[in-house]
Parts: sequence; structure tokens; C-alpha cells
Amino acid sequence: MSSAAEVSDDPSDWTESTQLIDLHDTKLRLRAKSLTQLSRTDREKALAIYSAVKRITFAKPVKLRLRTAHEVLRAKRADAEDKATLFVALLRAAGLPARLRYIELHGDILRGLTTAIASAGRPVVQVWLDDRWHSTDTYIFDTHYIAAARARLRALKWDWGYGLHRDGQALWDGMGDSYLTGDEHMAADISMGVLGWFHDPYDFLVSPVCRERFPRVSRAMRWNVLAPGMDRAVTQLRRSGPGSSLSLETI
Repeated sequence: MSSAAEVSDDPSDWTESTQLIDLHDTKLRLRAKSLTQLSRTDREKALAIYSAVKRITFAKPVKLRLRTAHEVLRAKRADAEDKATLFVALLRAAGLPARLRYIELHGDILRGLTTAIASAGRPVVQVWLDDRWHSTDTYIFDTHYIAAARARLRALKWDWGYGLHRDGQALWDGMGDSYLTGDEHMAADISMGVLGWFHDPYDFLVSPVCRERFPRVSRAMRWNVLAPGMDRAVTQLRRSGPGSSLSLETI
């Protein structure tokens, strides 16, 4: 783990196995190879992996513990932490340094899914390309979810909710940074600061900053109590979709 004060920007420090990522896992290595075998550049490798992770259906399942990358590989539905674990794992398995930059967002970001959260930590994936770190959180939501969420936000005349800004970015091109919360001006109203840089969600979970901001026991209980209701809200949002009476505009 690296706090905001002591973070290493050396890409070689962000390449190894972790509590949730076993880079010797055969299925993980084969998956990374199959996704990137036609890629000619590191950017193309990163985009191939990004697209595969983004396509996993976003959901909010009840979990007694964090899933490993191996377990997420088999999942057909996954939340932000699951997807972050798999994204970093596949990038590292493909030889690309990767890490998580956790940011804290105001609870309003989740309006529509829940109103019981004061703030939440979000894992932004960073990958080393062209001699710098590139950042994105757009991998969290699949395209169908984003289309439905944007339509619902515009129908309700909300700027924030369902995990994103209605005018935020939906895709990452591998050439810069892209965020569901939009640019710095848009995100200023919802961002509560950077929590630090980490290898995987478990690294964040056991960190001093997480224990201070989100006590572990209460955090686990809170999310598992809220998860069924949030998952139902996600399902209902998908069913509404662009074009319904509640969703008047498309992505």
C-alpha cells in the first residue's frame, strides 16, 4: 500500500502478485494472452483488457469477502471492486504496470441506488503507458447500464446519481484520462479528495486511511445490508432503459 504522501510513481513497483491477484494463475495468464494476442502496442493491449472488463455486467451482489481475480474471471456479474481487481490483474498479467487510485466521492453520486451512504471510495484504475500513468473509472459500468443511467438522470433533471454524472465520460481511449464524474470542473461538486494508491481493493481495505474513513466491520455490514436494494435498483434501471417513459434520452 502507498498513501498519498509516500506513493511511488516507479512503474516497476506496481507489477507483482497481491492478496487478490495471483499472476501465476494459469487461467488468468491465458485470459490475458487471449485478449491481447492481436495487439501490436501496449495501448492496444490495455484497451483490449479494458473492453473485456467493461463488458462484464455491473451488479451489486452480497459478498462476505472480496473476490480474487480468479473468482471474478468466472463471474458474469460484478461490482466496482471486483472489476478493479480483474482489470489490474489482467493488465499486470499482460506485462503492463497497473494500480488503483482510490478517491472519495460524496454519497449523492449513488442517488437512485441508495441514499444511505454519506461517502464512498471509488477505485480508479491507472495503467502505465507512454511513460505516464493513465486513469479511468469508466470500466465500472457496462454500456447498457450507462445508457440507462444517463437517460434516467436527464429525465429526472439530476446532474448526479446512479454512480455517475449525466455528462461524464463513458469510454476510455487509452490516450488520456476519463472519468464517470466528468472533468475537474464537473467533479468538483462531488469529489472529496484522494485516499491514496493501492495494489488492489484488499490493499485499500486494510490501509490506515480506509480504517479511519470507513471502519471495516461497519463498512462490510453497511454494504451487505444495502446490496440487495441496490441490486434491485440496478435491475429496474436496466429494464427502464433508453426510450421508456422515465428515460427520454440516449447515451
